[in-house]
Amino acid sequence: MHRAVIHLNDAAPEKIQTVLQNTTNLLAALGPETQVELVTHGPGIAVATAPAAEEFTTQLTGLLTAGVTLCVCQNTMTARRLTPADIHPQAVVVASGVAHLVTRQTEGWSYLHP
Repeated sequence: MHRAVIHLNDAAPEKIQTVLQNTTNLLAALGPETQVELVTHGPGIAVATAPAAEEFTTQLTGLLTAGVTLCVCQNTMTARRLTPADIHPQAVVVASGVAHLVTRQTEGWSYLHP
């Protein structure tokens, strides 16, 4: 089984779109049993917060329904004074986005930073 952790630390709409499309393509190519975590921190947290999240709701919802886990950095939330009520309801909060990326790579997950 494949496991991939995808890194998003950019709020530019074209970057978010690229990451979501790459994730969609990854699942299509490797199959629905592929474990995928989309890890956001810094500006990338925009994918999980309004108003940027609204632009990508349909595609993000499809990925979450397909089993992708949306991970949001607690450090970023704290720095931006965000609460769990401010982020996507299906997001999983991780203590540190960058530490989560390192942990997953140590566990053998493939790392992608589109």
